[in-house]
Amino acid sequence: MTDLRHHGDVDARPGLLDFAVNVRGGGPPDWLRDVLVDAVGGVGRYPSPAEDLAARDAVARRHGRAAEEVLVLAGAAEGFALLPGLRSRLAAVVHPSFTEPEVALRQAGIPVRRIMLSADDGYRLGPVPEDADLVVIGNPTNPTSVLHDRADLLGLVRPGRVVVVDEAFMDAVPGEPESLAGEANPGILVVRSLTKTWALPGLRAGYALGSPEVLARLARNRPHWPVGTLQLAAVEACSGPAATAEAARVANEIVRNRESLVGELVGIPGIEVHEPASGPFLLLTVKDGERVREGLRRRGIAVRRGDTFPGLTADHLRVAVRDPESCAALVRALRAELGSDHGNLKAGLV
Repeated sequence: MTDLRHHGDVDARPGLLDFAVNVRGGGPPDWLRDVLVDAVGGVGRYPSPAEDLAARDAVARRHGRAAEEVLVLAGAAEGFALLPGLRSRLAAVVHPSFTEPEVALRQAGIPVRRIMLSADDGYRLGPVPEDADLVVIGNPTNPTSVLHDRADLLGLVRPGRVVVVDEAFMDAVPGEPESLAGEANPGILVVRSLTKTWALPGLRAGYALGSPEVLARLARNRPHWPVGTLQLAAVEACSGPAATAEAARVANEIVRNRESLVGELVGIPGIEVHEPASGPFLLLTVKDGERVREGLRRRGIAVRRGDTFPGLTADHLRVAVRDPESCAALVRALRAELGSDHGNLKAGLV
């Protein structure tokens, strides 16, 4: 049975060079740390409606929406946990993809039909059941790094259906050309995360964009004060013009590092890189993938196993795109593991 609750943080551990978790850097930038430190003074009281509105206003301006079309979340994962509130009769979940939406839906007793995409056609989007009133898809998709065309996603919209688009990694795509975050369509619900670009996995901050009616249904079972003061401060700060400009610079840096890493990996016998890739990570098919993954751990490198994603196998590995020096260490280790000396741990290799 596939472990749908397995995530990259399980594969990484302190002391390993981490390619398993798709978070940039070891923590937020200094300016964001300062924002959070300043906000600590407010944690002695309950978060106020004014703070919530300020965060929603900032997100709304960022995406050209109205504040009532924004719901601040305790991480994008909370948005997926809330999906049962939409009371779907049949949910279609597009795979391979992030598994938490399916977990939440199945635990709530909602029928789920998996739409399995194939590597043979590049994991491109295919048809979904017409009777599905909820469709969940990632864009760019974790772990395939496929960026779906916005026109194809809009083509999924039907009367009475909500299409949930997980855009947790969209800000790593320069210009965000396929994003639906600014699409005021009542059939589209977009979920976004601050975790990846701003290195905030321990804070849990994100937001959803959709019609007020859909957001009200999504939030119907939330507790009072579901998002804390620091989370609201982070959402507001990371949605401002300066942060948006910084994210755009980071996205271009990710593209350069990804292209460089792909160029190195495609020259290693036994590795297939799934392209085109648009996220801050790559999906690899690796000969003897489980052995290679364990060998990399012995060499001090963590990568994300792929067999917990529906549709993938133990020969699939996901690797985050890191800085050139770190990527060079990964490439050296992979060459060693897939070469004739894979059984030897050579001193100084990584």
